[in-house]
Amino acid sequence: MFHQLTDQTVNGSCQGTTLDCNKSADGNALQLPTFSTAAKVRVIITFTLCAVSAVCNLIVLWAAGKGGKRKSHVRILIMNLTVADLLVTFIVMPVDAVWNITVQWQAGDAACRLLMFMKLVAMYSCAFVTVVISLDRQSAILNPLGISEAKRKSKIMLTVAWTMSFILSLPQMFIFHNVTITVPQNFTQCTTHGSFIHRWQETLYNMFTFTCLFLLPLVIMIFCYTRILVEISSRMAQNNTLSRDIHLRRSHSNIPKARMRTLKMSIVIVTSFIICWTPYYLLGLWYWLFPEKMEETVSHSLTHMLFIFGLFNACLDPITYGLFTIHFRQGLRRRRQSSTAHTDISLFFIIKYKISASKSITDSLSSCNRAVTSRSTVASCFMKILGKNVSVLRNISFQLIAG
Repeated sequence: MFHQLTDQTVNGSCQGTTLDCNKSADGNALQLPTFSTAAKVRVIITFTLCAVSAVCNLIVLWAAGKGGKRKSHVRILIMNLTVADLLVTFIVMPVDAVWNITVQWQAGDAACRLLMFMKLVAMYSCAFVTVVISLDRQSAILNPLGISEAKRKSKIMLTVAWTMSFILSLPQMFIFHNVTITVPQNFTQCTTHGSFIHRWQETLYNMFTFTCLFLLPLVIMIFCYTRILVEISSRMAQNNTLSRDIHLRRSHSNIPKARMRTLKMSIVIVTSFIICWTPYYLLGLWYWLFPEKMEETVSHSLTHMLFIFGLFNACLDPITYGLFTIHFRQGLRRRRQSSTAHTDISLFFIIKYKISASKSITDSLSSCNRAVTSRSTVASCFMKILGKNVSVLRNISFQLIAG
């Protein structure tokens, strides 16, 4: 849906017949887009974010998946958010970067429809899973005794979130297609041109997508965390009568510290989503309502910057998870400790075998020294020493290789 706004001048000027698509609104030949300096910077930053996001999210997915068969529902929520971020990482980012490089669409009509569908699935899933996390935290704070049903509820909400992501993205496969112009030169673009009879129909579709993708999730998130804030404030007011030993085991709001830590993590995730994507969505809203005025006011460089800022959200989620989750940090710490322990054990056995070998060789040399009477005796003792300690020397070699 949110294709690069810099190319919308070409898409928007194609109204009516093929001849009209070859000319701009004032009757002049179209000014085709180019691989500008701003686009080059956008490509470099996008590929950098893609690499960082891939590494961070794959690490989080690996760490969250190592909890055994029985995983907490919070960890399942984080794994789903990570999968959504990976869709953005491996679909939205590469497609956007390559499209900026090629300027026009060169992947064919089928890829145009499929990739526009998958791009919107990725963005819907990020928004909807974030909403599920907000609803889950609201339930955990307002109904702390219902934790036994929390996992079942979160699974249902996640199923609905992913299902709605695919259903709401299906129109993309029908409205996007390849359009080719011939003047001033052959130029093919993946666009919605021709799918809407009137402009207001396309605006209505974009407004519907904007509402489902950003506005509705934003309202739900604000509602959930407002209720959470009111509940915590109420508990803090009642907390003045609690004894000191309760304070030692709970936070100041009378909420278990583990649950409060998860709440803080979810607040940061939601806040980063809102901060990163709000500017770009508002820019898209401005374009749909007042396209001519936006073209005159907003530079292409600003459009590039705002889109990159939105993509940065995919990198922030795994970092937030790592900072707020104890078992993630402990897992990495245990991995480092196990590696260090293996090295220490290897060194212990090497030293042990070295001491054993040294003692054995010293004893053998002492006995030989007492028995030396001739050169033949010296040679005989030397061969005995080698034969007696060859197994010790072999063990030392093995330990050196293993260590």
